[in-house]
Amino acid sequence: MAGLLRGFVVSWAAAACCLAGEAYIEKSIVASPHATQAAAADGQFVYAVSSTAIAKLDRDTGKEIAVSTGKASHLNSALILDGKIYSAHSNFPLKPEQGEIRVLDPETMKLELFHRFEEPPGSVTWILKREGSWWCHFAGYGTEKEKSRLLRFDAEWQETGRWDYPADLVKDWGAMSLSGAVWQGDALLATGHDKKLIYRLKLPEQGGTMQWLGSIPSPFSGQGIAADPKTGGLVGIDRKRKAVVFAELDAPAR
Repeated sequence: MAGLLRGFVVSWAAAACCLAGEAYIEKSIVASPHATQAAAADGQFVYAVSSTAIAKLDRDTGKEIAVSTGKASHLNSALILDGKIYSAHSNFPLKPEQGEIRVLDPETMKLELFHRFEEPPGSVTWILKREGSWWCHFAGYGTEKEKSRLLRFDAEWQETGRWDYPADLVKDWGAMSLSGAVWQGDALLATGHDKKLIYRLKLPEQGGTMQWLGSIPSPFSGQGIAADPKTGGLVGIDRKRKAVVFAELDAPAR
């Protein structure tokens, strides 16, 4: 009975969030053939990520300035940190799974290895850094999607925490897993693979399962997202349009 009640509370919270009228609304786009996996932006540039390359675009004009050099097969995300762009990289769909973090210098546009995970527990799809720790999502797919995990590492890449996801949330992914995320205060805003939704998650006070606080409609059809420092909104992609999408939160007056 307790498990059923928890499931009801989670489902109610997910519905209530959408019923409250919150939604991320598309404000502008920048077209790029590389906008198929993820995107990020700073005040001057936009970075569109495909499986094999990262393109640097002028934020105002959308003009492509440069494309990364360096071998890559499955880039999954983009995190701007201290002037560099960090991207999760996997060998999906090959087995055994290999996981890495690649780093791009936007001045030279050289893409290089930053860190390699030894025996990763899944396909690494996004990486974040918060309070000195690295947070990485390792995805399972299909019959293995329940194996998806959020792992935390210290500066020396020693694991310091591991969390799974509630069953209702995993079911909502379909056959896929989480593809992108950003921290927003204590909440983790995460995207799936193809739904136009952002999942709002939170670390549990106790236990090893993340809390699902609700879902927010968004213009991103899944994939990698990033915080936009210029607007305070989010930046993501629309695969069908091959476009980087800028979105801002529209919430009802309280």
